[in-house]
Amino acid sequence: MKAAAVIVAAGRGTRAGGVLPKQWRSLHGRSLVAWCLQSFRDHPGIETCILVLHADDMGMAPGYEAHGDVAVVAGGASRDASVLAGLQALEGSGMDHVLIHDAARPLVSAAVIGRVLAALKGGSAAAPGLPVIDALWRVGNGSVSATLDRAGLYRAQTPQGFALEAILAAHRAHPGGAADDVEVARAAGIDVAIVEGEERNLKITTAADFDRAEEFLRGEMDIRTGNGFDVHRFGPGDHVVLCGLKLPHASGLEGHSDADVGMHALTDAIYGALAEGDIGRHFPPSDPEWKDAASSIFLEHAVGRVADRGFRISNADVTLICEAPKIAPHAHDMAEELAALMGIGTDRVSVKATTSERLGFTGRKEGIAAMATVTLVQS
Repeated sequence: MKAAAVIVAAGRGTRAGGVLPKQWRSLHGRSLVAWCLQSFRDHPGIETCILVLHADDMGMAPGYEAHGDVAVVAGGASRDASVLAGLQALEGSGMDHVLIHDAARPLVSAAVIGRVLAALKGGSAAAPGLPVIDALWRVGNGSVSATLDRAGLYRAQTPQGFALEAILAAHRAHPGGAADDVEVARAAGIDVAIVEGEERNLKITTAADFDRAEEFLRGEMDIRTGNGFDVHRFGPGDHVVLCGLKLPHASGLEGHSDADVGMHALTDAIYGALAEGDIGRHFPPSDPEWKDAASSIFLEHAVGRVADRGFRISNADVTLICEAPKIAPHAHDMAEELAALMGIGTDRVSVKATTSERLGFTGRKEGIAAMATVTLVQS
């Protein structure tokens, strides 16, 4: 099964308040659109995403289309028209299933996406929902006029998943005005299975919903810690490169790249926090392209992966272990260099040194070792 996601973000969202349409407002430091895209792009069952924007917002398209798995199309005057535009963008793409999701639901989880995809393997359509557990009243003129039976009633959520050809044909045939894509599908005679939704998959409609969503995110903050360790032996040369600074020395450090042992340890700590291996996985030492390469290339790649995964660097601590050269006079400049490469304040970067009390290879001045610790937090 080859599945795509259509994320509808073409509304104006005026009931949520604020100057910007709600899909562009910040939730825990990121827009609702960014939260949605991350959820679907990170899911292994989704191969491509179609982001449907309001015509007035198409100036933002290049930034999203820079991702190879994201395409942007302009929506229409109604939700139905916007969904149809997204579905038509998938024609000829090789996708056979599609999940249609509202950008107003920024906290959709991988589990919900997975349940919809799993249901599609054995059926033509599926959507998440939650059973209604509260009593239901009919109200007229400010008073309760009746109590309704809640048996069999569910609260609808997205993403709603379908066979692509079937839902595209259904939308083309529908007169418009549907509450959601399940209504469109049912009008075309498509049977829609229900899978379990989640309370956190709430729809942002009013300003209070932003507060609820913030509470969910604060309660599930993802904090990662990684450690890195590296060693390089001394060899011929008249300088060493440590944490991005070139320091005069009686020997150089041997390595495939510039042998910046401090930056290597720091980069490995970041990869470790992301559970993405080490420098060797991303930049194999057997590849001649990285011969004598500046280690800033490796660190900048790791920092980019932090942002791509939805994290930010909270702080970094680097310890250089050597008898010489003296690190203390340069520690502040090293911290500034690393902070600039990581895009964080110098007050969040520590560079310090210690000796091994003349024990071991560092004590015998045969090389330099470094260890680093990094903390990442969900951005």
